[in-house]
Amino acid sequence: ESASSYEASISTESLLKDPITRKAGMLIQFLLQRYKMKESIMKAHMPKVVYKMHRENFPEILGRATEHMELVFGLELKEVKLSGHSYRLVNKLEIPINRSLSSGWGLPKNGLLMPLLGVIFLNGNCASEEETWEFLNILYVYDGRRHFIFGEPRKLITEDLVKEKYLVYRQMRNSNPPRYEFLWGPKARAETSKMKVLEFWAKVNDTVPTAFPTHYEEALRGEEERARARAAARDGPTARASVRSRATSSRSSHP
Repeated sequence: ESASSYEASISTESLLKDPITRKAGMLIQFLLQRYKMKESIMKAHMPKVVYKMHRENFPEILGRATEHMELVFGLELKEVKLSGHSYRLVNKLEIPINRSLSSGWGLPKNGLLMPLLGVIFLNGNCASEEETWEFLNILYVYDGRRHFIFGEPRKLITEDLVKEKYLVYRQMRNSNPPRYEFLWGPKARAETSKMKVLEFWAKVNDTVPTAFPTHYEEALRGEEERARARAAARDGPTARASVRSRATSSRSSHP
């Protein structure tokens, strides 16, 4: 097993087994339902969502849930100062949402994109369909079960995000019966970077990018390549103009 796939399996497995993460997922579902129904979020109701046995861990569960809400959905949980007994969710997204990828009530259906790009990157830049669904299940997103934000998840990740060129969905080579895999699409490569995705993934896992040394080195190389490409694009016209100027000068001095 490669270091890359080992790091990915450890990260995903830890998320699957961590009870705090699972309870945070339940709390996220509760908060999103309240947001959808435009209902108030009472402080007293939230600990009940995670059951009595985990109430002593509620501050940590709430912290993790709110961080994930902000990262994935762009929603910030803010205390209502006048009452002091309730919260409200505020949409922090400042970029326009592509209408074709909107849930219809103010949240982007492509909120899953950064987590998906992370799974693909951590699995050697190519994640099998099985690995992808295993991760999505952590977020309470299931194949064949309609999600109240993302709609039909299979359609979203195999059609909508593919059509928008954020993902590539293709049959795995020499697979019989056919198996499928996901890769980054050209739009994902243009609009984000491996370093940004790794920083996102590290934050979700409450760690730092260097905790994934193999991937960090790869992301660092990617940043250097992007910097060189930008420099070449910026300096290219100037360099070409300089060459033309020198050529013209040379011709004029040798009639």
